[in-house]
Amino acid sequence: MMDVSINNSSDLKAEIARLRGIEEEQSVALKARVSTPSALFHTIISIFPKSSTQSGDDKSSIFNQDFFGIISRILLPITLNKTLFRNSNFVVKALVGFLSQKASHFISEDTLTGVIGKIKSFFEKKKPVDYGIPPESEAS
Repeated sequence: MMDVSINNSSDLKAEIARLRGIEEEQSVALKARVSTPSALFHTIISIFPKSSTQSGDDKSSIFNQDFFGIISRILLPITLNKTLFRNSNFVVKALVGFLSQKASHFISEDTLTGVIGKIKSFFEKKKPVDYGIPPESEAS
């Protein structure tokens, strides 16, 4: 911010004229940002900052997540609040909603496939390992 010293009425009038010029410039710029629906959409999207900590594909935005990530953003808080935290107060439910929104960034098709694969392998029957060595006969 700029400190302007106003010593007399002509300084005051000059400062008022300068501020009106700035106001007019900002008014024109603001009207340009909301003149079309796409400009309005981009203005709203620009309010939410993107995460700079993630590399490659940005998973911080809801629009850049895969199908399972988007579904988990909706189903995870609803499921938790309707089952485990059914009799909880508003603060606990809000906290669960916030934390589950953050956790949904880690849920993707790859992580679900990996978890399902681990569960599936846990329940599969273990086959004996064949080392290629025939068992010793008892006659020898």
